[in-house]
Amino acid sequence: MLNVVIVLKGLVEFAGLMLLGQGMVWVLSFGRHETNPIYRAMRFLTSPITRFVRRVAPAFVVDRHIPALAFVLLFWIWVALLVTKIRLQMPMG
Repeated sequence: MLNVVIVLKGLVEFAGLMLLGQGMVWVLSFGRHETNPIYRAMRFLTSPITRFVRRVAPAFVVDRHIPALAFVLLFWIWVALLVTKIRLQMPMG
């Protein structure tokens, strides 16, 4: 069980870093982010996460806020996995 939690935590960290990197490239590309191949690759890798968040988010959430909401959701999933990992590593008794 601990190995599953460690792998899931690593995947969540990777996805979060990809969203963070995508945001940094967006800021540094000065409005030409759609032509940037690095941005497009990161958007492709994070698209399953953003699509999922768009489906579960209420309709009043604007589409441009979905990546930020996805990042916050991944952060809280990461915290839950970290707590689970720590509890699984604690000795019983």
